[in-house]
Amino acid sequence: MEKGKKNWVFCDGYLPPKGDNPEFEGHEALMLTNLNDDEKAVVELVLVFEDRDPETGILIELDPMRTTCVRLDKPLGKDGFMIPESVQYTLWAKSNVPICACFGRLDVRQTNMAYYSVESFTF
Repeated sequence: MEKGKKNWVFCDGYLPPKGDNPEFEGHEALMLTNLNDDEKAVVELVLVFEDRDPETGILIELDPMRTTCVRLDKPLGKDGFMIPESVQYTLWAKSNVPICACFGRLDVRQTNMAYYSVESFTF
């Protein structure tokens, strides 16, 4: 049985500003889970923008039967790429083995805040 997909595309990336309350940081996060019993997942993140070339080559390794949370408001990859705030983008996670992925955003610009997940297209 296949345990996930190799490609996950999240089209509604939009990193919100941090907000004024230091207790809550506005952010986006990509959660990755490798349900394979014996294969490490190597995941490449590709960020596609409206008005600039894609950012590629951001690699994440995930051991078998492990999960990780990638905070997208922190430096990414060996070069420390920073996703710009308030810029629309698409996130494509490409894996060498099937994985599961979920994308979430915490927007703290209003006092009632909002946390929600973004739907994906998988193949």
